Amino acid sequence: MTAIETTPETTPGTAPETTRATTQAAPGTAPAAPAGSGPAGKAAPEGPSLRRNRDFVLLWVGAGATALGARVSSIAYPLLVIWATGSASAAGLVGFAAALPNLVVQLHAGALVDRWDRRRTMILCDLGCLLAAAAVGASVLAGHVWIPLLMAAAFVQGSLAIFYRLAERAAVRHVVPEHQLPAAMAGNEARGQAAGLLGLPAGSVLYTVARSSPFLFSAVAHAVSLVSLLLIRKDFQDERTAAPASVTAELREGLAWTWRQRFLRFGMLLISGSNLLFQALSLALIVIVKEAGGSAASIGVITAVSGVGGMFGALTGTFWMRRTSLRGLLVGGSVGWALLMPLVALTGHPVLLGAIFLVAAMIGSVTNVAGGVYQVGITPDRLQGRVGGAMGLIGSGAASLGMLGGGFALEAFGATPTVYGIAAAMAALALLSLLLPHTDYPESMRRPAPGDAPATTTQEANQPA
Repeated sequence: MTAIETTPETTPGTAPETTRATTQAAPGTAPAAPAGSGPAGKAAPEGPSLRRNRDFVLLWVGAGATALGARVSSIAYPLLVIWATGSASAAGLVGFAAALPNLVVQLHAGALVDRWDRRRTMILCDLGCLLAAAAVGASVLAGHVWIPLLMAAAFVQGSLAIFYRLAERAAVRHVVPEHQLPAAMAGNEARGQAAGLLGLPAGSVLYTVARSSPFLFSAVAHAVSLVSLLLIRKDFQDERTAAPASVTAELREGLAWTWRQRFLRFGMLLISGSNLLFQALSLALIVIVKEAGGSAASIGVITAVSGVGGMFGALTGTFWMRRTSLRGLLVGGSVGWALLMPLVALTGHPVLLGAIFLVAAMIGSVTNVAGGVYQVGITPDRLQGRVGGAMGLIGSGAASLGMLGGGFALEAFGATPTVYGIAAAMAALALLSLLLPHTDYPESMRRPAPGDAPATTTQEANQPA
């Protein structure tokens, strides 16, 4: 469970065009929102609806297939380890390997995504994930459950998923006009939640049918994504004329720009803590269900119910954006999570646990949409990958420690004390969220416009306080 998937759903966590002018922000200020797809100084044309935008639909479907395959295999890893070995610490090690790329890969992935062709990068990522999932499926099919192999495959899939996510997130604004960006980001968030709604319970059911089937399904899903990407006509970035600097210099530039955005800096530190806690809570959930006599299919019921909340949050994200400030959404979401987390320790019933995670997922989806629109809207195209990587490092880099620490805490103290400790830490984060500076998304991305788009004129992004 992620708050702003930078998972991100999302988590937190949604082709050549005319060149978009971007202006480098002065230190301490936010840049203007990216120019629309029309000529400079003019309103961008409305263009086709998102449903009739061929390249957006192909991108949406391809990324959806990738997300579905990732969700199916992600739930299969802890199920395989816990039910096959009975070791929560071993499950924590595999989860740590899956989340470790968030800590060690993010920054360099962002710099490389800004250098490389984004579509080609996404294709290679799908191919790598396909091979890793197929390797695990073949091993399990042969009757072997090797923790080192699972850790290696999880690390590879997690690393390639970062490259894919950064490239896809930066590509969205190249296949839709700016005024449709909030709707596109909301659609992408809904897609991610739908992948969780279908993928997590499907992974649980597939696991009960055959231990190898979730991983083989994931390989097929990545193959579908490959085909979809090959059919897209447009490029995913502006034309790049300047010779790239050294990777180190580019990393410094991306980090410096992100650090100057005060709201991004404070907000992502808050999300980092909540992502860490939700990683530990997700592992505790599996242990709680198992101790209550539940099966792997019970986990599927809980994730299916919570996925409904995630879908609802994604579909109503633009509604909340028009009525609540970005700061208000983050503060309110932190308080909501702090109230929900201790309830997990009070029941082992799948439906009740599903209801708790339903509300938590709804909160996460709304903040994913709002935060994603703000970040993509104010970031120059040439910095999209590096800023996304920097935010990912801040927001989810510590998530690997949450899975690792959660596994050992569950073995040392048991499920109930661990969950209460997680809830207490979330309450402290909710108090710290009150220190967030005041800011908001660009006004052009808040107002509804005819059809499925907000206003069609480009406004300057508000300067973070």
